[in-house]
Amino acid sequence: MASAVENSSKASDRLYAAIGEFLARHRLSVDPVHYAFAHKVLSDPRGPLAATVARITDGGVRLSSRDIEELGGRAVMGTPATAAGDSAPTPSSPPQLTVVADNTKAQSLVARAQMQVEEFGDTVRAMHADARGFGQDLRASRDAIRDARDGSAIDEVVRMASSMLDRVSSAEARLQEATNEADRLRHELEQARDDARRDPLTGLPNRRAFEDAYAAAAANEENICVAICDVDKFKSVNDRFGHAVGDRVLKAIAEALRAGCNEHVVARYGGEEFVVMFTGLSPADALSTLEGARAAVAAKRYRLRETDAPLGAVTFSAGLTLVAPEDTIGSAMGRADRLLYAAKEDGRNCIQSDQ
Repeated sequence: MASAVENSSKASDRLYAAIGEFLARHRLSVDPVHYAFAHKVLSDPRGPLAATVARITDGGVRLSSRDIEELGGRAVMGTPATAAGDSAPTPSSPPQLTVVADNTKAQSLVARAQMQVEEFGDTVRAMHADARGFGQDLRASRDAIRDARDGSAIDEVVRMASSMLDRVSSAEARLQEATNEADRLRHELEQARDDARRDPLTGLPNRRAFEDAYAAAAANEENICVAICDVDKFKSVNDRFGHAVGDRVLKAIAEALRAGCNEHVVARYGGEEFVVMFTGLSPADALSTLEGARAAVAAKRYRLRETDAPLGAVTFSAGLTLVAPEDTIGSAMGRADRLLYAAKEDGRNCIQSDQ
């Protein structure tokens, strides 16, 4: 009969192997953030994080480093994450780290909104009290005028009217100040909402915005083709020239895709992956449009800004599929992802389509 120690050791071995398979399946590099994320998902397979991962990867879509950042926050430790490349990783020993949510800005906006609501409530209550006081004063003035036989009542009415005007002026100033603050807060909330749907590096819509656009197009029963584009051998660019150069490469490709497919939705899906949603085009026309963007990227020759040394050609591969009426976003993206793999296997710098 196996001891508790042996059972625990076997369970740890199974989890360790599962983490390695998880990283390899999603083509994630071995770094502490990716390992810790996989450990969290697989050690609690019925938890909310595992359920979210299952929903995102439905249909064979693989996770990216960006997905992990959005789902798990940021790692509090000194070692930066390594960008994923074309090769499958192998697992390493588990790190010790703490994951925290990077939501300070959102919390600040919520707190300010709550304070604004409370200030409006205070202003309205004060005005209500003033109005009640006005009514009492006016009734008293009416009675005084009716009963008075000299001019003293008129003087009292003038005094109360002046007091009322001062209080009205003060209330208007408080309302104007509250309105101005509400306008500023509304602008910041709109900006935060836009930031939450935009990739900060490239300025393109992010995965969340893309999924919303896809859902809207599908609801309108539009003709949709989707493509997943992946920068070829991007890990080697980061390894040879550093992440700053890698970021500039991503921005250049983002701009080329945006220019080549400017009437359609182009988004950064995560890491070195971009997605394009073509609406109103036949698969042949969508392929032709995307092929033009691919050729434009491949024709450029990049140089290092600092030394003017040649960086060489930078290319991307892509998988393009026509979305069927019965498709979910998961099944459509999974099919596009498999076509992308086929393009990689076919030598890279090409597009595979199922039409």
